[in-house]
Amino acid sequence: MKIQDKLTTLEDYLNLNYPITFYPENEGGYTVIIQDLEGCISEGDTLEEAMKNILDAKQSWLETAWKYRDSIPLPSHFIANN
Repeated sequence: MKIQDKLTTLEDYLNLNYPITFYPENEGGYTVIIQDLEGCISEGDTLEEAMKNILDAKQSWLETAWKYRDSIPLPSHFIANN
């Protein structure tokens, strides 16, 4: 059974672990992105704030995609292992 067949609810997608990348900014703080979710980007003054903000952005991204029935990509590490 494919992983996509097991993803039947928004909650299933919200529970997926997407790779997160942090970029320290020269002026301080961090930019943080989830590359698998196009346009899912945030920032924070600390690593903790940046992590909270990107998780909020992930939730908003997935909720919007679900609402409009857009395609939701799997985390890249799932694709690499299948």
